[in-house]
Amino acid sequence: MIKAGIIGATGYAGGELVRLLLGHKDVEIKWFGSRSYIDKKYYEVYQNMFQIVDAVCMDDNMEELADQVDVIFTATPQGLCASLIREEILKKVKIIDLSADFRIKDVKVYEKWYGIEHKAPQYIDEAVYGLCEINREDIKKARIVANPGCYTTCSILTLYPLVKEGLIDTDTIIIDAKSGTSGAGRGAKVNNLFCEVNENMKAYGVASHRHTPEIEEQLGYAGNCEITLNFTPHLVPMNRGILATAYAKLLRKPDGSLPSYEEVRAAYDKYYKEEKFVRVLDKGVCPETKWVEGSNYVDVNFVIDERTGRVIAMGALDNLVKGAAGQAVQNMNLVFGLEESEGLKLVPMFP
Repeated sequence: MIKAGIIGATGYAGGELVRLLLGHKDVEIKWFGSRSYIDKKYYEVYQNMFQIVDAVCMDDNMEELADQVDVIFTATPQGLCASLIREEILKKVKIIDLSADFRIKDVKVYEKWYGIEHKAPQYIDEAVYGLCEINREDIKKARIVANPGCYTTCSILTLYPLVKEGLIDTDTIIIDAKSGTSGAGRGAKVNNLFCEVNENMKAYGVASHRHTPEIEEQLGYAGNCEITLNFTPHLVPMNRGILATAYAKLLRKPDGSLPSYEEVRAAYDKYYKEEKFVRVLDKGVCPETKWVEGSNYVDVNFVIDERTGRVIAMGALDNLVKGAAGQAVQNMNLVFGLEESEGLKLVPMFP
């Protein structure tokens, strides 16, 4: 039985981690960490856990925690994991960090986009970017897994086959993405109040959203080139879900024709046909957030626009599951040699 500890267990992603790990046959949660609710019963924070979890919330003492568990999940704001991690800790446990502390390989880029000093740059190169469908073998050997962001997971998996197979001009990529309000976290913020969000849609972080360099870096590895793209997120009045719509110019073949639907579809099938959690939809079916809600699935598809010579690629996922906690559990399964889908065999909820 794997013993797990969660730092940040009372945030939305942390709460989802608890829900998923409680249903995992090989895991026991030993530590429910939360600075905001120390000594408070976990079910008093999340009433859905009444008579399910009787544990009391603990602090974020990673050194003490490392003596009690095999894996630590850090579902915390940027900077905390990096400030706590030590070699003595890494000799004892695996770390799966849901923040951005170890996602970006260039510390200067991280510090520029996140506006904070990185406290553990010595571990950046070692950390493995935890997008399971792309870095599976490296994840299995990792001590530190940098769990990807929700927007990034959706955007990268939506575009990856197109970039990897050289089907698009990477200088023309534009990503338009929408997210439910849980993506902003559980903290009290005026912009997230019901009256601010309901009956409204808005763009935010325009030309400045901090997931941009993460998407650029990972797609750059896929295309073996430097990528600069436009990424614009939008907030929509729903609890969960991300929908990413990406646009790019298709590269024409030597005879001047565009790649056919069958050729583009073959690229998606090449990378995702054997993937449990990436579903390439039937021709003409667009991904929708309601068909992935509560699950670890990502639905992707594309349409070729013959008139403009562009491909329109689309992806949908649940930002709290595949975009956060579900992916973290998937990473844990890989690290500990378990069946990758264990604890994640969740049928999407509807309605």
